[in-house]
Amino acid sequence: MGVERVQTIASLSNNLGTIPQEFIRSEHEQPGKTTFHGSVPELPVIDLANPDRYQVTREIVEASSEWGIFQVVNHGIPEEVVKEFQRVGRHFFELPQEEKEKIAKQPGMKEGYGTKLHREPEGKKTWVDFLYHNIWPQHILNYNIWPQSPPEYRKANDEYCKYLVPLVDRLFEYLSTGLGLEKNVLKEASGGDNMKMLLKINYYPPCPRPDLALGVAAHTDMSTFTLLVPNDVPGLQVLKDDHWVDAKYIPNAIIVHIGDQFEILSNGKYKSVWHRSTVNKDQTRMSWPVFCEPPADLVIGPLPQLVSDENPAKFKTKKFKDYEYCKLNKIPQ
Repeated sequence: MGVERVQTIASLSNNLGTIPQEFIRSEHEQPGKTTFHGSVPELPVIDLANPDRYQVTREIVEASSEWGIFQVVNHGIPEEVVKEFQRVGRHFFELPQEEKEKIAKQPGMKEGYGTKLHREPEGKKTWVDFLYHNIWPQHILNYNIWPQSPPEYRKANDEYCKYLVPLVDRLFEYLSTGLGLEKNVLKEASGGDNMKMLLKINYYPPCPRPDLALGVAAHTDMSTFTLLVPNDVPGLQVLKDDHWVDAKYIPNAIIVHIGDQFEILSNGKYKSVWHRSTVNKDQTRMSWPVFCEPPADLVIGPLPQLVSDENPAKFKTKKFKDYEYCKLNKIPQ
């Protein structure tokens, strides 16, 4: 096996009560020193069952502009569908290591089972293993890198998508009309029916020094937006007013992150949220983000309707694949 997985390192570390040096973050990143414990407002929670569409739109616009993140309840995805979706993902990470390695991510590929995704400064590592694969649209799916165990894995993902896709469309409409645009503008600018949805299952095993390590370092998502379901072990933190604050866990809610492409398309009206993941000393944390991304060759820039002499373009226009290359390789945009 070429790569040592964090799940394996965690087993050894928990016996020793320490973690390897490369997982100890610099002092300005360590959760034990940088998590804010004072009084802060909680992440906005938006009830999509509210019949007042104008109010829902206003709440989503405010949350996207001021926080870059919000939680939605009564979102239309049945609780049992979400639980089964989570169960099959959890099952994969509980398989013997040799089974997981059968779908290991290959060099240059985005999809597959892996451990490290981004280049890290100072050679630091994050306390996470992951599984990454497309889940929509169906014609781009490569089932060869989907888990074969449990056998219900594919069915559970298909069922989740059946409800997720309409929810994504609803959110696109709210976010588009909230900018004073026709309801289909943002989705079409993001690729329309050719937009991709990529699932990343994050697995954060117990860590004996959660005060020193991070599951995922501070970042913004490259996506238009990201829809995430967590398990009930807290760990998501959001940068708000220069403070790292904990996101409250709300059962059956879905967390919506505004990503870089929405910040660009909206010419800065919507804010791409800085966030990170902490880890837990005694429990495994997991999360299931789905990234909604434009096609690789689609050109993304501030929408012309939102640019004027008084409000000039704040971002460059470029193909999404070029944006992605610069972001992953930490090249200025």
